[in-house]
Amino acid sequence: MARPIKNLTVDASSRPEKATPHQITSSCSQMERDTTPQPNQLVGEEKKPIPDITLRPLELSDVEDLMKWKSDDRVMRFTTRQACTTKDEALDCIESFIMPHPWFRAICIEDRPVGSLAFRPAPGDEKHRAWLGYSLAYDYWGRGITTAAVKKAVAAIFKEWPHLERVEAVADVDNRRSQRVLEKAGFQREAVLRKFVVIEDKVRDVVMYSFLSTDPLVE
Repeated sequence: MARPIKNLTVDASSRPEKATPHQITSSCSQMERDTTPQPNQLVGEEKKPIPDITLRPLELSDVEDLMKWKSDDRVMRFTTRQACTTKDEALDCIESFIMPHPWFRAICIEDRPVGSLAFRPAPGDEKHRAWLGYSLAYDYWGRGITTAAVKKAVAAIFKEWPHLERVEAVADVDNRRSQRVLEKAGFQREAVLRKFVVIEDKVRDVVMYSFLSTDPLVE
């Protein structure tokens, strides 16, 4: 994928289930910029500049692009949702989960989706909170794209949802790059939640992050 979403991260099998807070674990964000070579970067190779990105609703016509990260085990490694292994599963995910979602956006380069990001409001009387999750196609890791998308999305969501006071996101304790995405976007590390999510039949610890409406936005 980044509780947005049980990872928003955002995924489905034949019929995606309703997201819960645990699904916001930002799986595919092992991709942000640091001083060590990324999985798809050669030693000594200069990092590419961060491209201009836009956020827009994801449509049925984007199914092939969606499959590039939803069917990739490297991207789905830290998510609690199942991958989309077929085009039919991906189409069902778009129709039954993504399109009705309260706030789901494709991360686009030149209007072509390379990842996704979403916010889901907390239930009941806790509408002042929302959960964030995100995912990015493997070929785009290591270029600062997810951090840029999170910054842009956080700025937008507090304007669009004026009642919102807190955005939460969790990252697996072993997903250090996803943690850096949130830290570079201005999120505050709060705590390690022990035995918080189940991923591939294993109970995992996660790090909780938050961003408040009163926190300064990061440029």
